[in-house]
Amino acid sequence: MRLVPDAERRARLAQRHGIAPSHRLPGPVEATRAMTVLHATEPATVYLSLLARVDGLEVADVDAALYADRSLVKQLAMRRTLFVFPRDLLPAAWGSASARVATQLRARLAKDVERGGLSSDGAAWLDAACAATLARLADGAELSAQTLREEVPELDGRVVMSPGKSYGGSFPIAPRVLTQLAVEARIVRGRNGGHWRTSRPQWTLMDRWLGKSPPPLKSDEGFAELVGRWLATFGPGTAADVQWWLGGTAGAVRHAFASVGAVEVGLESGETGWVLPDDVDGAPEVAPWAALLPVLDPTVMGWKARDFFLGPHGAALFDSNGNAGTTAWWDGRVVGCWVQDDEGVVVLHLLEDVSAEGRAALDAEASRLTTWLGGTRVSTVYPSPAMKAALAAI
Repeated sequence: MRLVPDAERRARLAQRHGIAPSHRLPGPVEATRAMTVLHATEPATVYLSLLARVDGLEVADVDAALYADRSLVKQLAMRRTLFVFPRDLLPAAWGSASARVATQLRARLAKDVERGGLSSDGAAWLDAACAATLARLADGAELSAQTLREEVPELDGRVVMSPGKSYGGSFPIAPRVLTQLAVEARIVRGRNGGHWRTSRPQWTLMDRWLGKSPPPLKSDEGFAELVGRWLATFGPGTAADVQWWLGGTAGAVRHAFASVGAVEVGLESGETGWVLPDDVDGAPEVAPWAALLPVLDPTVMGWKARDFFLGPHGAALFDSNGNAGTTAWWDGRVVGCWVQDDEGVVVLHLLEDVSAEGRAALDAEASRLTTWLGGTRVSTVYPSPAMKAALAAI
């Protein structure tokens, strides 16, 4: 069994993820495909993750892929997380990860409808609300959540969630119905009604948005496709890495490994990793490189075990729920984070000493990002402890 040392794993991600400046990718679709999917929980992450991988990127380039060409599509899938998918990968998600999440969310929502007093039959209420929403969108309309609430009486109502908890309260039911329809791929987040760093989707039918929706793959086929793409992007990784990313079961991962012919390799941690059968050979070395990645970037979120690039900094760079903040990279390792000052200038916050060469390269990336943002400040609900410390020091 071949040993893949950590240095080689870092070289692989530098090249395959397009984050080493000498390995950047041609455009948004190519960069998304290289990462399998992009995290889209925060809208700005999509644009900043692509900027880190594409030279000369413009906001209009991303908007064109998302809203004009529709070669990139937002879909709720693994771990109940919103991602941007390459269009051709959607059927795999619909039949596997999205379907699994849809089943879980539908049962939970029906129970909450009953607990909230909206109906004694939560499943029937949800069916009626979904049907009424689809009927309103049947003419090809693209409507905001607020407009749908105003025009579809079945979406009216609120439910009390987590009474007595700090995060609890009374919440409108409409967003959860829209989320349910979206994870089931019956509707989709279409054009954004706000700035690129905010989320104000115009909801529309998936069939209308894509022209014609291909059928979902069978569950095992879909999981195998997703796992194969993951291995091409992130391999080698452990079965636990894949299971965490996939939000699936250990059995589904084992079946997918068998389907794609995954091969065992040794990792420096002493664990067993997996790669695709044509990916056992070593990766070429990469000259030292710098990168600045945004909150929830797919490189940082791609593995469950991240010590081979995080070193001792994991606790400083992730919040208590496991969400990654911004990261600053030098020569394959995370060495800190970045924030913006009141003028929108990108400010580095390093957690360890780097060489003069490294500092100069990181400063150049900070200047590139500052120029691209042009004074636009990007906020987040997932600041890491290191980001909070950096902001407090400004």
